[in-house]
Amino acid sequence: MRVVVALGGNALLRRGEEMTAENQRANARIAAKALAPIAAEHEIVVTHGNGPQVGLLALQEAAYEEVEEYPLDVLGAETEGMIGYMIEQELGNLLPFEKPLATILTMVEVDPDDPAFQDPTKFIGPVYSKEEAEKNAAEKGWSIKADGDKWRRVVPSPQPKRIFQLRPIKWMLDKGVVVIAAGGGGIPTMYGADSKLTGVECVIDKDRCSALLAKDIEADAFVVATDADAVYLDWGKPGQKAIRLAGPDAMDQFDFPAGSMGPKVEAAQDFVRATGKKAVICTLADVPAALAGEKGTTISADAGEAVYDS
Repeated sequence: MRVVVALGGNALLRRGEEMTAENQRANARIAAKALAPIAAEHEIVVTHGNGPQVGLLALQEAAYEEVEEYPLDVLGAETEGMIGYMIEQELGNLLPFEKPLATILTMVEVDPDDPAFQDPTKFIGPVYSKEEAEKNAAEKGWSIKADGDKWRRVVPSPQPKRIFQLRPIKWMLDKGVVVIAAGGGGIPTMYGADSKLTGVECVIDKDRCSALLAKDIEADAFVVATDADAVYLDWGKPGQKAIRLAGPDAMDQFDFPAGSMGPKVEAAQDFVRATGKKAVICTLADVPAALAGEKGTTISADAGEAVYDS
């Protein structure tokens, strides 16, 4: 079975933790323990978030004033290498030495006419007072928006159009390689008026990119590993209930938060509709059981109306 597992942002840095290499390595070790049984039995591509890591690099860049800050596409490439290295090493410590692993820097094309470029919505980086945010916006050309009682930089989040490294990813899978790819939604790129490829100041949603990757490599299953053990209705309320199984169309009747579960459900629906296969949403520790239909939320082309946890 060929599986794409999209690791949530908490896979390498949990909420409230300091952004140290030691903490990230410890979390990579936890992720590797959950992934190793799948990697031992199936073809697997691991994708991951990179929001905290890009934010840290951006702060470090801002502190060094001798040169201009590096753009987001370059920071994304840096984090793909850093996070891929950690996942590779920790998985390699659990899998047989003969099992090859590889991280591939993954460029993803976006459309310059995507409406997202006219309405930046993706928060990145630290919070500021309104005065600080406005000063940065004036000096650096940032777009800013209120985030609660603070202000933050926002960038466009366009749809992924094409993943450039599909062929080498497929080649490696065919040779039994565990592949880490499309970290942080991939490195955003576009073709300019001169038909040359260039980097873009934007952030591609990690789950949507992972769903596109899963579709294009003809994966048998797409897994979104997050910090919730299933998709819930009325989350956090006394009557909350978990969806265990549903068809992609059945999920349309529900409204999930745009900043958390919404993109994950939409990505899962997109994969199932495009392939006729299944997607699961679950915690990292539950991935093996969720693939077997025992835990998490399964969205399947063969399912109809939603079935809830009893």
